[in-house]
Amino acid sequence: MKLKYIATCAGLIASSVLAFSNAPAQAFSFTTNFSGNNPKGNILLNSVKLTDGSVIDDFALVNRANIISNDLWTGGNTGAASADMGDQATIGTQQERLDNNSAVAALGNLNLNSIIDTEDSGRSVIDVFFSSAVDNLFFWERGMNSKLDIQALDASGRVIGNLLTSYSGQWQYAGYGIDTKEISGTQRVGSLGISLADLGVANPIFGVRVASRGAAYNGPDWKVAGSATSVPEPATLAGLGLVAGALATSRRRKAGNPA
Repeated sequence: MKLKYIATCAGLIASSVLAFSNAPAQAFSFTTNFSGNNPKGNILLNSVKLTDGSVIDDFALVNRANIISNDLWTGGNTGAASADMGDQATIGTQQERLDNNSAVAALGNLNLNSIIDTEDSGRSVIDVFFSSAVDNLFFWERGMNSKLDIQALDASGRVIGNLLTSYSGQWQYAGYGIDTKEISGTQRVGSLGISLADLGVANPIFGVRVASRGAAYNGPDWKVAGSATSVPEPATLAGLGLVAGALATSRRRKAGNPA
């Protein structure tokens, strides 16, 4: 009975990998359910609703960041990425000279009015990691007029899969606007969902690399969260892999040596 269960699990894992490898990459739209209508205040993420009607409210938030590169801030509108928040918001932080801690303070909460702000011609590459493995990413971008480079990260922080470049002018309007400390008026916010297939990976990921590469990217101002998922322990996956290998060897022997 146990062997049959393990064989079934191994088969499901194999079929899932094949399904993901053959699935077309296609970012998806979603509805943002939030509380608060003051563009300068807290706008709290409650849940997201997918086009099939399902609702996700179990989010994995950013709890660690590693700034790979970021144009140096020397005053005014210099530099690249910084932490920004609504003028009247109470959740988040505002810091021009961004460091890993302030990046987490900006992204690691449910306030959609607490973001990473990038100057129009700035260049930055930031790795962010989630509190648990995720199987979908939810991005928001203020202004809906910028590009982002996005790549998946594994549990060791290694870049995996393919590079996805997305233009927020083609994203869905999220239903709200924000006015933060670094700007003088309300700007609309766009939203986009990104699946594992979009990133060219088959298994849940642990982080994402987000990059802005100069004037052509027009300074993306972004927020990201993931849908939390549970993944088997590495030892369990390894065990299933050994079982699957043994089953395959057994089948080959039977095929070559019929009774």
